[in-house]
Amino acid sequence: MKKVEIVFIPVPGSGHLVSTLQFAKNLIGRNDTISITILSIPSPFPSSLSSYTNSLVASEPRIQLIDVPQPPEKPPSIESFKSPAKIFSLYIETHLPNIRNIITEIVSSHAKSDSVRVAGIVVDFFCASMIDVAKELHLPSYLFMPSNTGYLSFMLHLPAYHEQNGEVPKDSDPEWLIKGIEIPVPPRVLPVALTDGSYSAYVKLASRFRETKGIIVNTFLELETHAINSFSDDDQTPPLYPVGPVIDLDDGQAHSNLEQAQRDRIITWLDDQPQSSVVFLCFGSMGSFEAEQVKEIAAGLEHSGQRFLWALRMPPPKGKGMMPSDFSNLEEVLPDGFLERTQGKGLICGWAPQVEVLAHEAIGGFVSHCGWNSILESLWHGVPIVTWPMYAEQQLNAFRMVKELGLAIEMRLDYKKGSGEVVGADEIERAVVAVMDMDSEVRKKVKEMGEMTRKAVKDGGSSFASVGRFIEDVIGNNCGSS
Repeated sequence: MKKVEIVFIPVPGSGHLVSTLQFAKNLIGRNDTISITILSIPSPFPSSLSSYTNSLVASEPRIQLIDVPQPPEKPPSIESFKSPAKIFSLYIETHLPNIRNIITEIVSSHAKSDSVRVAGIVVDFFCASMIDVAKELHLPSYLFMPSNTGYLSFMLHLPAYHEQNGEVPKDSDPEWLIKGIEIPVPPRVLPVALTDGSYSAYVKLASRFRETKGIIVNTFLELETHAINSFSDDDQTPPLYPVGPVIDLDDGQAHSNLEQAQRDRIITWLDDQPQSSVVFLCFGSMGSFEAEQVKEIAAGLEHSGQRFLWALRMPPPKGKGMMPSDFSNLEEVLPDGFLERTQGKGLICGWAPQVEVLAHEAIGGFVSHCGWNSILESLWHGVPIVTWPMYAEQQLNAFRMVKELGLAIEMRLDYKKGSGEVVGADEIERAVVAVMDMDSEVRKKVKEMGEMTRKAVKDGGSSFASVGRFIEDVIGNNCGSS
């Protein structure tokens, strides 16, 4: 059989990149006629993502990495962050000419050899502008949605909302009735991008989704049965491929010496804790808190009486990007005597190997920002979540996990990073105690969903079948325009 190549265009953000690359890895593991080329757009801010990508490619000979050069014109500055999604989308679009040139060269070289054909282009939803390149080259394009089907439903609903209303939604507006989400959605839990200046960018992105030949979603049928089935009779939307959970169970890469030392310290401490006795607090690659909030978290943890592992990070200086860093002096931000009073019962760290921590038998609960990767990782390991969303679509994720799916404990559903709002110690204490209840209904449901999570990706599972269907469709296409 003739070899086929699939070109992936991910975005340089950890929440998107990790699941995209893992899906690419899954494809070559399922079919030996497939090779993958990843077009690596440079990150607009300092990160370790390039080393993650390089380590994956080095271990997979059928995955090729091509670095996309910076455009001749300077990309828009990412530093202001007044409307992150808008600026990020513009940044991605500046790379379109170089990406067009690279894919054109790939197609041309294969045409000469006639041994391999490009079967399709898979674009992250932030790269929807790249659909035009696929059309120009008469290649099918597929959208990769690193989040869930409920979020996809919201995005598909957005252009129609905009056409009808023409303005940014307000918290005081009526609840949204979104196909794919079983219950009405309060505007206060809609993605932050709608009110931070990125509304027009999201409408523009969402309006392109239906131009693709299919939409790949990092979810699975048993988790989002209603949402996925709601598209079964929708002839306006391309086929859905629920292929999740697509997660990196190896936590990505070989750690630096500093990270390895931190990892060893954390795991050694967890090894000494009783089973299911520790609540883990971790808020993603961009999660951080000011000193006032840190003190409230500390007081809530101490009053809860629970053992804890707390990945605590400080915000970047204003105008210095969006990546947090570790506190250099914890005593400056923690209540007086906190470290002494909680010695042996709690451990504070900066970076933490989240997947490995969630897999540890000592972990009994997870206070999370509700990024979709983190939710899938917690379900995989059967660890119930306390919701503390911050940015992106995390508020919608938190709302659905608590109110629609019954798979999380509510602390906040509408918290927004940078709002100046401080969550009090009493509220934190209540949620931590609730998530550590070994007999709670939420814990039972999460354990059951964890079993379904693992079955979905095994041979005979729903996601296993969906990946197979995608492979058949992408290999079987006749290279017609999408």
